Amino acid sequence: MPNFKLTPQQIASYKEDGYVIVKNFLTQQEVTKLYSVATGGDTMKNHAFDLNDQSGKKTKLALWYTPGNDTCGLLTKSERMVHSVDQLMDGGTAVCHFHSKLMQKEPRVGGAWEWHQDYGYWYKNEFLLPNQMTSVMIAITEANKANGCLQVIKGTHKMGRIEHGFAGEQIGASQHYVDLALKTMELIYVELQPGDALYFHPNLLHRSEANLSEKPRWSLISVYNRSGNVPYNEPSQSSTVPLTAVADEALLQLEANDLQASANFLKKENDQALK
Repeated sequence: MPNFKLTPQQIASYKEDGYVIVKNFLTQQEVTKLYSVATGGDTMKNHAFDLNDQSGKKTKLALWYTPGNDTCGLLTKSERMVHSVDQLMDGGTAVCHFHSKLMQKEPRVGGAWEWHQDYGYWYKNEFLLPNQMTSVMIAITEANKANGCLQVIKGTHKMGRIEHGFAGEQIGASQHYVDLALKTMELIYVELQPGDALYFHPNLLHRSEANLSEKPRWSLISVYNRSGNVPYNEPSQSSTVPLTAVADEALLQLEANDLQASANFLKKENDQALK
């Protein structure tokens, strides 16, 4: 999507509902390249680790802080990503990259994610202003009910931060408040085609079921922050380093493939971004 900008209607939907879906955000050629890197790159495989849900099923992920001139980094730094999140986040300081992660739900074994808000994690990193943060999820494979697509509770970003505690190796939101929210707010299954994008607010309640299908569910999530929203308990410095946007065309034009070790990968024993 060269020269992509969110429409006023899409921005209004994000503000009202806590999320917005953009269909065909990537071309088929771009999705093919992203898929080949995600599934075939040795660096990604070597830095991925498992997180157990409450039933013991595993979700595999790789998380990194520094977007480089590789396929994933060029997408994260692309004009369409940087400029669109700039439209959604409060504050006027520079757009920065907090982290990106590749989510890997393998067929039959991919675990669930409990109900949570991302700010339920990042509050402990002492980011003070959740409205100056946002996430963009790119579907690499089809996401549907059968393979454990994301579920969101529409409008729950307006509730503010909910208390979180451990659920397996994950952090989950207070089930009492989740149940209350579901009494009056709509549950949405975010079914996506490869190349679709989901923008969502850090306080939006979301979860996903285990993948019991025969097909994998892979997605790339990039998290953005304003440079003025300084975290006081976050070892990485990426979230306050302004991004220099690159042309959307760079994703296909440059001979960029697997991530490099310089991407600054998270190790499971240091998973502050997840706790």
